[in-house]
Amino acid sequence: MGDQALSFLKDFLAGGVAAAISKTAAPSLPFSGVTPAVALSQPSHPSSFSSVQVQHASKQITAEKQYKGIIDCIVRIPKEQGIISFWRGNLANVIRYFPTQALNFAFKDKYKQIFLGGVDRHKQFWRYFAGNLASGGAAGATSLCFVYPLDFARTRLAADVGKGASEREFTGLGDCIIKIFKSDGLKGLYQGFSVSVQGIIIYRAAYFGVYDTAKGMLPDPKNVHIIVSWMIAQTVTAVAGLVSYPFDTVRRRMMMQSGRKGADIMYKGTIDCWKKIAKDEGSKAFFKGAWSNVLRGMGGAFVLVLYDEIKKYV
Repeated sequence: MGDQALSFLKDFLAGGVAAAISKTAAPSLPFSGVTPAVALSQPSHPSSFSSVQVQHASKQITAEKQYKGIIDCIVRIPKEQGIISFWRGNLANVIRYFPTQALNFAFKDKYKQIFLGGVDRHKQFWRYFAGNLASGGAAGATSLCFVYPLDFARTRLAADVGKGASEREFTGLGDCIIKIFKSDGLKGLYQGFSVSVQGIIIYRAAYFGVYDTAKGMLPDPKNVHIIVSWMIAQTVTAVAGLVSYPFDTVRRRMMMQSGRKGADIMYKGTIDCWKKIAKDEGSKAFFKGAWSNVLRGMGGAFVLVLYDEIKKYV
């Protein structure tokens, strides 16, 4: 195996292991986003589930039953659907997370070799910063091409509500992918991809780019205290989540209308979706569920820090 292939494999495994550990390291708290580390444990899915259900595009949630916000959603879901519904779609989330993070880190380090070759971070700060942003954004976009169908299925399963199995559209991850593929073809599994890739470029550019730049400007980047790395990572993750959230909202709306026909189709495309949300619901609708998403996403800081620690030994 060549040196480049071996390096890519090491980055891939380090990213995947960091993601896997972060999914299982924290205790099972229903509102898992309230603590930094819990947000990336497997039971963090309730906040992801909630952020989907507060959207107004699920055809199974009528106007009078729509959730007023994240707190209302969290209170009502156990009463109306049972506590286990918080974890609906979580298998897809777990399956998706390992390859997503593994590919993100592997591609990010590969792109850094391209964009930052020969760049002095102290003498060429802005070029160094831009290179880190580009590396993060490019890594996110490349990875998304591979894992998007799983992300799509996870969102659809989280939005598939109902008290009984007979009321739901899908029985699980495989059933969701098969039914959408039969209904809409391969393009159906990539519904909303264009807006997703825009959002992921922004998110990963900030997530990886700002974090790597901030650490790179410290006196000894390779031996930063874990607490300092944690603080940088938490700040970066929160900002990245808020900045990219409107794109995430449009992405979920587009995903949730996949499989609809005729009058049931709410949006003609991503541009139409942006316009209708702004016109019919106001600008605040773009950030509906953002608080839950930020709390959940802050666990991504754990992955960044853990990846750096693992890389010290591989």
